[in-house]
Amino acid sequence: MTLPAILAVIPARGGSKRIPRKNITLFYGRPMMAWPIGMLNSSGLVANILVSTDNEEVAEVARNIGAEVPFMRPASLSDDYTGTAAVTKHAVDWFVSNRYRPDLILTVYPTAVFVSADDIKSAVATIHRLNCEMVFSAVEFPSRIQRALFMTDDGRVRMAYPEYYSARSQDLPPAYHDAGQFYLSKTETALAGASYDVVPSAILPVARDTAVDIDTPEDLEIAERIFQYRLRGTR
Repeated sequence: MTLPAILAVIPARGGSKRIPRKNITLFYGRPMMAWPIGMLNSSGLVANILVSTDNEEVAEVARNIGAEVPFMRPASLSDDYTGTAAVTKHAVDWFVSNRYRPDLILTVYPTAVFVSADDIKSAVATIHRLNCEMVFSAVEFPSRIQRALFMTDDGRVRMAYPEYYSARSQDLPPAYHDAGQFYLSKTETALAGASYDVVPSAILPVARDTAVDIDTPEDLEIAERIFQYRLRGTR
């Protein structure tokens, strides 16, 4: 079976308020984004790895760890409000215009230090098996969301779904949230700038301890502890 030509896009802008230079801050002795890029390089699953950044320092680090940075991302796509789909579309537009048209687009966050080649392989198999337009990593909520509680303005409790007050947790279906690791899409979907809420999509459930969203120094500390624990388990 011929493997599909996959373009990996790493959206790694320079700005980060809570962890300065987050995408290249050291994580276990290597720049953060070196972990997902290193996994992709060694996996044999992707044809090209393209980093989209607006920062020269990030670009230099990316090139040194085996990724391409053939352009600098424009300022209009580098603010706090631009979504991942728009950044991916810009990168794929450039790549298709200047290189070739890949079969699939894999967007991986530079902070996804635990993303694995096995999960990427499973995502590729899923997108073909279900014939959907996008597959992304997701994590099961630790508790049933049907039993969620809110606090009112006066400090009292309110159930989000009071009809489930008496339901047993084991009788309620699990719910999932975006793991913030990767999105695998068909090329036409990426070129349309579409996201999973508007196209037929599927999730790939991943382990909860691999989906640490690193946004704060506390998140970084938690991720490093998990990494150390997992590293001990391989020795």
